[in-house]
Amino acid sequence: MLPEIDSLSLAEQVAQMFVVRASGHLFDHQIEFPAWEPPAAKLRYWLQDLGVGGVILVGGSAGDLLLRSRQLQSWAQFPLLIAADVEEGVGQRFAGATWFPPPMALSYIEQQSPGQGQHYAELLGNFIARESLAIGINWVLAPVVDVNNNPENPVIDVRSFGETPAMASLLTTAFLQGARQWPVLTCAKHFPGHGDTSVDSHLDLPVLPHSPERLAAIELPPFASAIAAGVDGVMSAHLVIPAWDDSGPATLSPQILTGELRQNLGFEGLIVTDALVMGAIANRYDPLEAPILALEAGADILLMPVDPAGAIESICAAVNSGRISPERIRASVERIWRAKQKIFSPQETPEGGRGEGDSLASSLSELATPAATEAAEGMLRAGLRVGGPLPLPANGEGLRNLIVVDDTLRENFLGHHAPAIAYPKKLGYRPLVFDRDTVPALLAASSHDDPPALLQIFIRGNPFRGTAGLSQAVEKLVANLLEKRQLQALAIYGSPYTLDKFLPDLPEEVPYAFSYGQMPLAQDMVMRSLFEPPK
Repeated sequence: MLPEIDSLSLAEQVAQMFVVRASGHLFDHQIEFPAWEPPAAKLRYWLQDLGVGGVILVGGSAGDLLLRSRQLQSWAQFPLLIAADVEEGVGQRFAGATWFPPPMALSYIEQQSPGQGQHYAELLGNFIARESLAIGINWVLAPVVDVNNNPENPVIDVRSFGETPAMASLLTTAFLQGARQWPVLTCAKHFPGHGDTSVDSHLDLPVLPHSPERLAAIELPPFASAIAAGVDGVMSAHLVIPAWDDSGPATLSPQILTGELRQNLGFEGLIVTDALVMGAIANRYDPLEAPILALEAGADILLMPVDPAGAIESICAAVNSGRISPERIRASVERIWRAKQKIFSPQETPEGGRGEGDSLASSLSELATPAATEAAEGMLRAGLRVGGPLPLPANGEGLRNLIVVDDTLRENFLGHHAPAIAYPKKLGYRPLVFDRDTVPALLAASSHDDPPALLQIFIRGNPFRGTAGLSQAVEKLVANLLEKRQLQALAIYGSPYTLDKFLPDLPEEVPYAFSYGQMPLAQDMVMRSLFEPPK
């Protein structure tokens, strides 16, 4: 299925190193981020004429992805890597598939019941790989192996497997053991560690100021564990580590990607950059120079360049001028070929696995199976935390259901049918939804005559969306409700750090519930824990 590398021209070899972003939707008019997602004609040109090596998909449903992945493979000159950030299940990104709680939930579970978190991590890896394969995703951009030892981290947060290198290593290994039962690629991220930062590299360039000894003790062990467990790729972080190289971000540093990762840790798989459109790179480097610098640093896969066609030309020009050797390009393409041979060579899958040639119906039957749903429910239930006098009265006539999210226009877990809205509504609560921009107006209009409120907060670290603004707004809102004695109950979905922040000042008579998950399944569990007697 894969041609001999020698049959590829220089430009085709270079193009294999690029993974471009595309919409998971089927039609151009559905594209949500036109600055980053090309229309069909341009995407087809990249894949068919330029020979681009892979695509990372965002948006659409799992059903869309099943068709979209086949469409893209049919356009491609060479078999494609099709990647997705499905760290919390295929359903996190593509509706209809299973959506699991974030990895940090498994850390909590492991602390409460040693061995149980490890078991769930292996199931998580297995189900993510299985459902990805069913809809044509062959590269799972997970796990996140960063040690999240900074509660103020705006981007890693609950995406991490834990706050210690031992926990992150343990659960990383289990996840990879589950995933490798299926012919998909995996990727540990974000090397050498994005867990102890307070800046989101999607927006700016963080600095990790630690010594080599500290990096070796805290940041690096989970990556070493991932490599030992056979991870296929390692994604670089866009951050500066002055102890190793103070000249620029790790993504563009030969000392870090080649010296530390390739040589010192002995990693022989694919080194992939984080997205080159992110602010840490795009705001500081020429879009045609950054891919060259990343390649010189040791990267094999150049993810989401600003200008794919221009970047391919620039690298070819660098080879022709003698700046980059043809052997350097060949070395990366050989690694890419080895990875593609793993996922495109005929091989057995576990019982029930579906290959690309199977019918759409049989592929869809692999999604949201009873076993996967049961695992997600088990994880959510084991991570649930409740306290205070419960259950709440079943009559909520005249009371408010205040829901606070990051951005009301971007949340895929909320709607009129979502349990966080529908469950209290049937009891008489009036739903009111706010975000970081509208909470100030709520506070300005508040009075001592307002009725009591069930307050539900959806807050966690997210790429491109730091939590600082939302955290400040929520703190003011909670303080306001407590001062006026209007807080009937508190529900928090997402970050345990938010719960830890509010618990010390929460009166004993105010019940609370916390879930790591934000999806409807988590909402239903939280609502039942607040309003129904325990079974």
